[in-house]
Amino acid sequence: MAVIHATTMDPGKLALLAGWLPAQPWYDGSAGAPRLAVSGGFRLDDPEGAVGMEFMFVTDAAGAEPRTYQVPLTYRGAPLGGAEHALVGTSEHGVLGKRWIYDGVRDPVLGAELLALLQGRARPQHQNASDTPDDSVVVVGAAGDGADAAPPPWPVTDGRDASGVHAGPYTLTLLRVLGPESAAARDADASVTGGWRTPDGAERRGPLALLHRTPTRP
Repeated sequence: MAVIHATTMDPGKLALLAGWLPAQPWYDGSAGAPRLAVSGGFRLDDPEGAVGMEFMFVTDAAGAEPRTYQVPLTYRGAPLGGAEHALVGTSEHGVLGKRWIYDGVRDPVLGAELLALLQGRARPQHQNASDTPDDSVVVVGAAGDGADAAPPPWPVTDGRDASGVHAGPYTLTLLRVLGPESAAARDADASVTGGWRTPDGAERRGPLALLHRTPTRP
């Protein structure tokens, strides 16, 4: 299980994201510089214990209407080879030292564990507490036992509000902009749902990731 340290990061995660988010194709930058707040999230454990994985939900209050984004991050103690384009930034961790922080959808460790979550082989963990499952993150449906699905190929191409990859016989989609359930979510073979808070304190729930079986060609 990952250990969550009560310490500081310099620069902090929100400061890094404020500089990184505006360059993403799914970010609504019409209101200028982002004004970000953490509004929820969860973690997954690396079976090897080497890579930290956090699915951060951040709400940007800069526009006329707040918008909540899902930003999966991986934390590494050394650079990930060939992933310079996916680097969000580096930060000095008060306990672990320098950390390289990556856009998680482009990190093969996070991709494999997200797929495992959708297949019932991994369990979501609390965002801010060690060795504590997060039962508010729910997997709906079933995508098989993983025997016929390899970890997603990388890098990932971002869409307007989602990132999609092929994972063997499946298409895995991570929703970047969070909101109510859509038709795509209802049609998914499996999905991950979770909750987040709005700036006024209201609780919201919706899909976070979807798995669709890729149609086979005759």
